[in-house]
Amino acid sequence: MKRIVLGLLAATAMSFSAYAADNKPALIFDLGGKFDKSFNEAAFHGAEKYTKESGVKFREFEIQNEAQREQALRKFASDGNSPIVIAGFSAAAAIEKVSTEFPDTKFVIIDAVVDKPNVRSVVFNDNEGSYLVGVIAAKTSKSGTVSFVGGMDVPLIRNFACGYVGGVKATNPAAKVIQNMTGDTPAAWNDPAKGGEIAKSQMDQGSDVIFAAAGGTGIGVLQAAADANKLGIGVDSNQNGLHPGKVLTSMMKRVDVATYNAFKDGADGKFTAGVNVLGVKEGGVDYAADENNAKLLTDDVKKAVEAAKADIISGKVKVHNYNTDNACPYKG
Repeated sequence: MKRIVLGLLAATAMSFSAYAADNKPALIFDLGGKFDKSFNEAAFHGAEKYTKESGVKFREFEIQNEAQREQALRKFASDGNSPIVIAGFSAAAAIEKVSTEFPDTKFVIIDAVVDKPNVRSVVFNDNEGSYLVGVIAAKTSKSGTVSFVGGMDVPLIRNFACGYVGGVKATNPAAKVIQNMTGDTPAAWNDPAKGGEIAKSQMDQGSDVIFAAAGGTGIGVLQAAADANKLGIGVDSNQNGLHPGKVLTSMMKRVDVATYNAFKDGADGKFTAGVNVLGVKEGGVDYAADENNAKLLTDDVKKAVEAAKADIISGKVKVHNYNTDNACPYKG
């Protein structure tokens, strides 16, 4: 009997060891860096939460150039890491290639779709979250002119802009919305100085609320708005605390949840490939309300944005999606 029990314990230990060895999550950040206070940092917080709860550490890598995406993916896969989460739509080609080379490795890409049996693609209805902060901007603006600063000029960011204009116009049809992109290369994600310059130009044209969807560049936008005693709107992470009382709200994009779920599902044997779409209804996008902006979100503003949120969830309001429906019908 003793021999049987010892045998079972040994088998259990071997099984647990094999399980633990297979649970080797990894995270690759996009250009802009881990501490961009926005998109990448949200992914980092999701990974950190998983480690805090499970005790399982994750590997990470901050790319410095385009070529490193594929190199990092291949390195982690070769080392047996799985699941491997990579942030950013620009990683699509690299994931497509490396996931084919390592069919037993689980991969997750955030903000793009890669149709492979071992790849989970997490995409967000950024347009819906942007619509909500557009409602807040229009209800709060005193000048009737608000603005948008995008990072790299790509369809993903055009979708943010389109949703924002939609929310503004649905709330105040007479409002003016100024729109500018930072650039057409990946450097546009990490240029706070230029972000500040664009914000100043927009404020010179009358904007008193500026929504930045520009990664690290947005930090310069929020700083410029705060310095001029105007209001900024953050993105991806809750950026309200960067300038308390000067950040109207933040368009929350739950990249942290997508990363955490990927790691946990991998550990629990519940990982599934395919496309995950996260919008307002799924809790994937929202606006941020906390002690830092409590005095800015009046009862009237909160009533309007909560009504818009309910209408999106019910289907009464369908926010135009630039990624699937092309040109934005809302005019600034």
